[in-house]
Amino acid sequence: MINKALPFIQRKEIIDLLPHRDPMLLLDGLYNIKHMKSALGHLRLNNEKFYVQGHFPGQPVMPGVMIVEAFGQAAAALAAYCLDKKTTENKLVYLMSIQNARFRKPIFPPCDLYLDCTVDKIKGKIWKYKGIAYCENEKMADAEWMATIVDKND
Repeated sequence: MINKALPFIQRKEIIDLLPHRDPMLLLDGLYNIKHMKSALGHLRLNNEKFYVQGHFPGQPVMPGVMIVEAFGQAAAALAAYCLDKKTTENKLVYLMSIQNARFRKPIFPPCDLYLDCTVDKIKGKIWKYKGIAYCENEKMADAEWMATIVDKND
């Protein structure tokens, strides 16, 4: 799945691109980066993550809303990585809409979750994406979403 011949970044570089911080920074890596086209997000899911500790006690599962958030973070990191730093300075990427989200199988920790994100369309500051989430090469979820780049409030 990971192609080391393509550009990739680790968590340290993702922190430089995204405003998210622990515990809300979900990504551990972004791989297979194809400029303005696609990337593969990576998240190491374990029982210590706050969002699985109470969801559900005795059988923790990653909430669907956190899967969508992980998709959004992978897409935002791709956009920030590809765009000129001057374009993204003092900007944020906000989710605008989510369509056709399907949660096919529960995602149980511990596991490695991979988020295959593709840019479907870019129109001005609005980006449309498609994504598929995988664990051990098995499709777990998929969605389409739109995001926009906005000025950061001071």
